Amino acid sequence: MPPFARRFAALPPYPLANIPQRKRALLERGVDVIDLGVGDADLSPPPAVLDRMESAVREPAFSRYGFGMGHFPFREAIAAFMQRRFGVTCDPMDEIVPLIGSKEGISHIAFAYMEEGGVGIIPEPGYNAYQGGTLLANGEAYRFPLRPRTKFLVELDEIPEDVLRRARILYLNYPNNPTAAVAPLEYLERVVRTCRERDILLVYDNAYSELAYDGYVPPSIFQVDGAWDVAVEFHSLSKTYNMTGWRCGWAVARQETCAALAKVKSFVDTGQFMAVQAAAIGALESWETFVPANVAIFQERRDAAVAAFRSTGFSCEVPLATMYLWVKLPDGVASAEFAERLLEEAGVVVMAGSAFGAGGEGFFRVSFVTAPARIAEAAVRAGRVLATMMAGATS
Repeated sequence: MPPFARRFAALPPYPLANIPQRKRALLERGVDVIDLGVGDADLSPPPAVLDRMESAVREPAFSRYGFGMGHFPFREAIAAFMQRRFGVTCDPMDEIVPLIGSKEGISHIAFAYMEEGGVGIIPEPGYNAYQGGTLLANGEAYRFPLRPRTKFLVELDEIPEDVLRRARILYLNYPNNPTAAVAPLEYLERVVRTCRERDILLVYDNAYSELAYDGYVPPSIFQVDGAWDVAVEFHSLSKTYNMTGWRCGWAVARQETCAALAKVKSFVDTGQFMAVQAAAIGALESWETFVPANVAIFQERRDAAVAAFRSTGFSCEVPLATMYLWVKLPDGVASAEFAERLLEEAGVVVMAGSAFGAGGEGFFRVSFVTAPARIAEAAVRAGRVLATMMAGATS
């Protein structure tokens, strides 16, 4: 067999890759597992989605190739949502690309713009698709550490000039996974201005735009003047509508950028199953009724998670958005060791901060994706494991 390509060898392990197998092994041993690791809620999609899917799968035309065009009414529903929610006007045919989940689009966009010697500026900790796309497209990843000092924002004026000069893509994600940070409009205006000056493509991952609390309303990057010239925004049905396994999302951008992404995709897939696209219309049309009730459930879980982890000795902020707590660990406690011991000794799955990159060290991520009582039990177990580790460190 030939050796692996350098770009493949450069890929780090994917942080969630072995979690299902680890959970299965623990369950077979009779362990009561509480999974707060993956951002995958134990809730149902909107009823309209299920009803439409039931009829769509019986439609013979939907079982044929969708290609890049897909189901045109889905494109129209996306355009209507972007206008209704953000006041953003986009052409359904030329300025929208249906995706098999936003993750694949975020990865594939790099193949149109990245090249050897080019740089992708990547938030760390961050979603692994950012560096995956960059590295597989033969680019160089520059990782900017998201820390409390900068309020978990990527500050471009702190990046070396040589990196900015070679940068082809900047990846941003606010509301942020895993830190749950949000970005002020003034910050986004500065970023757009720099991307315009430097001719950098701004890849804006807006997967958590609808999971927000306490009156906070996350913006679209296209609500910033000038963003249409330099940005592509990605959305997903996964988190908002409890549809992670359906793999359905979209990109919005100017025609040139959408055409580039669509061309890349034409070589690697033949489009999302059109029955899923037809059903997804039901999700977007349920936005005004379904989303507020769904967000209320997540807010209850957020409040329970904050109270539970604080009461057992941990420090965390109250997030304004997402389904995550970014929980601080005491100095000297390695996040990977803590997460491993919590899993093996207490049957609780969380994500070590270092699993999202070295910039995440010192924290762990909690997904508040299950019932408050289970979250509270997980926090008690986590407190016990931490106490054991701290006692061992001082003995």
